Amino acid sequence: MGRRTKHIPQRTCVGCRQTLEKRSLIRIVRTPNGIKIDPTGKLPGRGAYLHNLIECWEKGLKGSLANALKTELSTEDKEYLNSYINNLQANNSPPNHQE
Repeated sequence: MGRRTKHIPQRTCVGCRQTLEKRSLIRIVRTPNGIKIDPTGKLPGRGAYLHNLIECWEKGLKGSLANALKTELSTEDKEYLNSYINNLQANNSPPNHQE
């Protein structure tokens, strides 16, 4: 008997619509207390996935994220997600090359 390959869950980024491994995307969850970033991928609630790319987050915040979560994003939710985007920008900025 041959070895069975392990099933790898696939998810679609709501920003760019590209399908990738679930673990390579960031999960956002709609909870009764608002929108949360779910790094474990295990929080209960309706979830949607985005790349860790600024462009995907910007497209998602224009409406596709709210549609995927079947909710309206409140001002607090948008501020929370924008602060996460700003953190992404800081972490993904190119290093300064000094000579």
